[in-house]
Amino acid sequence: MEPHKPSPRSAQPEGCLTVAVRVPLRIVVLVLVVPVRMAWDALAVTGRLVRDAVLRPAGRALLRAGEVLCVRPLAALWRHVLVPAGRALSWLGTVLVAVPALWCHRHLLTPAGHALARLARSLLVLPARWLYDRVLVALGHAAARCARGLGRLLALLGTGIGAALYWILRILLALPAAALWRRVLAPAGRVLAVVAREAGDALGHAWRVAGRISRVVGRALGTLFRWIFAEPLRRVYRTVLTPAGHLVRDAVLRPAAEGARLAGRAVREVLAGARETVRQARADVRRMLFGEPGRPAAVDRREPHGPATRTLGSSTTALTKD
Repeated sequence: MEPHKPSPRSAQPEGCLTVAVRVPLRIVVLVLVVPVRMAWDALAVTGRLVRDAVLRPAGRALLRAGEVLCVRPLAALWRHVLVPAGRALSWLGTVLVAVPALWCHRHLLTPAGHALARLARSLLVLPARWLYDRVLVALGHAAARCARGLGRLLALLGTGIGAALYWILRILLALPAAALWRRVLAPAGRVLAVVAREAGDALGHAWRVAGRISRVVGRALGTLFRWIFAEPLRRVYRTVLTPAGHLVRDAVLRPAAEGARLAGRAVREVLAGARETVRQARADVRRMLFGEPGRPAAVDRREPHGPATRTLGSSTTALTKD
């Protein structure tokens, strides 16, 4: 934790009201904040454990399940069904709607529109322009002159009424409000500002002190847990369970394993002897029923001797024959 840096206003002289409010307020706030900070630290540790042990694995599983159950089927539906259907509908819309509508606009609506525009110009635009130039402009100028005169009259009346209202409001509201602010609200605001500032400082100081107290209590509980549970269990494991395990391993498990190996070897030898006995019995029965099997005649596989034999030192080969 970074050391608490004094605020820039601490170098300024403080009044007696500030000093009188600060100490009791800090004591009360510290007493109220310490349980809250300890509960907050406990909740933070519990929340981190729940997040790391439960929420993150559950979130990964839900994300994977959502990907397998929703995203991939929707992507396959979009790629293999909706996109081809959309392309088919687009082609049908182009063939059945857009092309006929374009032809109708080009060959029917455009000529009809041009004809209606020439007719509307002749029947509406030209008479309306003549009426505007000859009648409405003159009426507008006359109405504008009347409106300017009426506006000047209303401006004079508004200026007089505004000045009267200004002085009435100044005398009846502004001056009493200024006196109330200067004599009552400003001093009360200064007192409330001092109390609020000291309450904020006391709350921050109490929160930091409560954090230190919470850490000390946590370390003490950890030390007690280690002394009461962890160290006795470690000593029991090291001094009792480990020698007992070694004794059981040397006195029971290893002889049992060696005996099991010897028994397995003896069983394998007995089974091999039994298989050999069964094989010989089957051979004897076969000889008794069918007699001795005939042996194949011996074949002389040696090369023939004589002048037909070709050797490296002879000159009777086809290449060296005269």
